[in-house]
Amino acid sequence: MNVFINGEIKSIEHSSLNLNNRGYNYGDGLFETLRVINSKIMFWESHYFRLMSSMRILRMTIPMEFSPEYLEEKIIELIKANDLEKASVRVKINIHRNEGGFYTPEDNSIGFIISTKSLDEAFFTLNDQAYEVELFKDHYIQSGMLSTIKSNNKLVNILAGIYAKENDFDNCFLINEKKSVLEVTNGNIFMLKGDEIKTPPLSDGCLNGIIRKQLIEILKKSEDYTLKEESISPFELQKADEIFYTNAIQGIQSISKYRKKRYTNTLAKSLIGKLNAKARLVEV
Repeated sequence: MNVFINGEIKSIEHSSLNLNNRGYNYGDGLFETLRVINSKIMFWESHYFRLMSSMRILRMTIPMEFSPEYLEEKIIELIKANDLEKASVRVKINIHRNEGGFYTPEDNSIGFIISTKSLDEAFFTLNDQAYEVELFKDHYIQSGMLSTIKSNNKLVNILAGIYAKENDFDNCFLINEKKSVLEVTNGNIFMLKGDEIKTPPLSDGCLNGIIRKQLIEILKKSEDYTLKEESISPFELQKADEIFYTNAIQGIQSISKYRKKRYTNTLAKSLIGKLNAKARLVEV
């Protein structure tokens, strides 16, 4: 398997990370995860602009060559080098500020790594298996702009994942310092009650998710539902008819149970087809 490091393809066996890497030492980095099908990047424009916005928020110097065309070319070049042109692929772009300095960097230039992993399914499919989620209350995600980006600081998500694993749950809801429910460990949440759909606003600190954005665009055109970007309290979870989460790799994952409450997945089933249709339209 090959990886792309700072403009050069290398075999993973002959690549290494500098011990002074700031992403490793200080969490001074971010990442972007994409889904690629038959060498076509799904929702590439949205991913690219989120990546550029995140780098600006972290005050990183964006290289002159970092155009969408350049990064797309490098992604496809790596996919070909790994013989995955006709496959469904998970691509991860890691960005780190270059080594130098302690908490305060010597400069804001960056290095980057692109890696790939094959996926089983070509397009998004809905998993109908039981999926139980619990509320994680040990640590909070702080509301604000920094929490909306995919930074290397994901300790709350990691600890929630460990908590879920240790207690035989499939995932955990994460909350902010105001006790509002933000997301699960690996995706944005949507909650249906009657004909009203709610998803937390970015101001609460939830991830600025790519599939979140796509579903908001789809749902705003719906005549059957009203979409609101509003804070969600833990109390509301047990009153909901349906809850699901979204991310760029899985698409949509229905939640079947939270504590004693069980949920339907009717809305998720209807949205997965529309999401796939949108992805195909974008990539034509």
